[in-house]
Amino acid sequence: MRRPRRLVLLSTTLTGALVLTAPATPALASPDVTPPTIVVSDGMTQPVFSFADAIEQRVFVQTPLDTDHDGRLDRVAIDISRPAETATQGFKVPVIFEHSPYRKDTWDDVPYPSVLVDELPQNGLTHRDAARSGDGAEARALAKANLPGSLDDYYVPRGYAVVLGQSIGTGDSDGCPTSGDRAETLGTKAVIDWLNGRARGFDATGAPVTADWTTGAVGMTGVSYNGTLPNMVATTGVKGLKTIIPVSAISSWYDYYRANGLVVAPGTYQGEDADILAQYTAGQARAEGTCADEIAEITQEQDRVSGDYTRFWAERDYLGGARDVKASVFVVHGLNDWNVKTENFAGWWDQLARYDVPRKIWLHQGGHGGPGSGATVPLPDGRSWTYKQTENRWFDYWLWRVPNGIMDEPTAVVQRENRAYTTYANWPDPGAREVDLKLAATSATAPGTLTTGKPRNSKVEQSFVDEGRTIAPTQLVAQPDTASPNRLVYTSPVLDQDVRISGRPEMRLRMAIDNKPDANLTTYLVDYGPVGSTAVPVVVTRGWTDPQNRRDADRTEAVKRGKLYDYRWTLEPKDYVFAAGHRIGVVVFSTDQEYTLLPLGGTRLRVAPHDSELRIPVVGGRSALGF
Repeated sequence: MRRPRRLVLLSTTLTGALVLTAPATPALASPDVTPPTIVVSDGMTQPVFSFADAIEQRVFVQTPLDTDHDGRLDRVAIDISRPAETATQGFKVPVIFEHSPYRKDTWDDVPYPSVLVDELPQNGLTHRDAARSGDGAEARALAKANLPGSLDDYYVPRGYAVVLGQSIGTGDSDGCPTSGDRAETLGTKAVIDWLNGRARGFDATGAPVTADWTTGAVGMTGVSYNGTLPNMVATTGVKGLKTIIPVSAISSWYDYYRANGLVVAPGTYQGEDADILAQYTAGQARAEGTCADEIAEITQEQDRVSGDYTRFWAERDYLGGARDVKASVFVVHGLNDWNVKTENFAGWWDQLARYDVPRKIWLHQGGHGGPGSGATVPLPDGRSWTYKQTENRWFDYWLWRVPNGIMDEPTAVVQRENRAYTTYANWPDPGAREVDLKLAATSATAPGTLTTGKPRNSKVEQSFVDEGRTIAPTQLVAQPDTASPNRLVYTSPVLDQDVRISGRPEMRLRMAIDNKPDANLTTYLVDYGPVGSTAVPVVVTRGWTDPQNRRDADRTEAVKRGKLYDYRWTLEPKDYVFAAGHRIGVVVFSTDQEYTLLPLGGTRLRVAPHDSELRIPVVGGRSALGF
């Protein structure tokens, strides 16, 4: 059993410098020897160790897996950078660990499948056909049960070791990539086990290597896939993992590649799926050679036909695993990230809250990636910290146990539309209340309205024809006061005050598909200027659903042509302020050229506005809307 690390506080002033020292070893007992130290100023470790003199080391950690089925346990390659032993004199250090499938030899021109289809592939499905692709109910239960900048040159001088790993099946590691499943999780966990003496490691010659230089305290971080791996490993509850900082990270691969039964691409990667990502990370030689059969299995099991939530996706869903998370979590995400969409951070955040995991969240106005090292947030006490300083202080608190008060600061940091940062007690804002905006229309063709009151007793139905394959979403959301045969639009009155939403909007639509067995179904929440405004509309958030999955994502049910059904689905979570003088708008259309499969046009969809509504989480509730 590893003894707790004991540090001696030589100065208790957080605004000035303080020094933390390790207990003296026999070699340091002489009064002529200065104990090794880290230096803390303003609650942050300072760069006192020479990066130029750092020890660099390559180790191959043995995993419990054989993902390429060659009869040998796979080993994953890691590169270590740590303060020189002549500087630390036996002073053991914690570790900041970033694992990645992108280190080297990726297949950069891997071919993508076409998203141009004559008909949606699920058009020929019945419920029985869909069930053959996976037991949805069992998969859902399984999910519930199992459920920036350079690191080394910054943190090694501050008394950390930095470990940069290569995911199983990628780069210099053995095996085959498995795109987010349990094997990849355990392959990453093995590194933390080695750092804590529970797994074997070897150098390039095959000689055993131990990590006797570390305290065993590990923090993980990374962006995108590199940030997803910390989420994955945290769900194992592995001893030694003290904290994670997942940036633009995935919490459910279904929410990355699917949406409510629809095949939906990550932004700017139309056609990508789990198998394409596996080929990319494996590299062409491995993807077409030793791992071809394993990747072919991913292709089959991911199911681009029904789009249903199956066992395959349940194995890549970490939300239920939050119950086993023992590490603290600092979630960082862009509110305009359409690659790893915002449901991935929001769903994870909800589960962390459910299980009372120590946590903090930082939301910025950018897209995929971090907020930038210099992004600065003012605190209520008058101090201010940049993002990099906040990251530094977070690691110091959880890995060095520096008493810097970071857990006493506001839980949520949110960048507003003017790019200024502010803090909140939590996210979503505790003052947000769901408000129902009723859809209303008095004409079969004219744009409709959104109202909080009871709409006029009109039984008007409105219809549109899908031509999303050839008409871009930017065209469909434009000119909200003009009728279009290819979409429906509903707008609120002009707002007389700013209105902030915080959370998940939800669309409730009564709709029929008149001439096909299925269709894409898309909703955009849009910020429009006043009537007649020439301002470019702002797409606030988006949401998609498959009408055949109207009951659940794991269940395909046939749709009867011409029959009105009630559909309900959430849009991607958002924190956004509609400015006074603007209007809230919702646009309903079918095929989304940027995200969904693109069938030939001509599908006719019919909506009953009087039985439909948009539900939005308004801070301050209905009274804050002013209409």
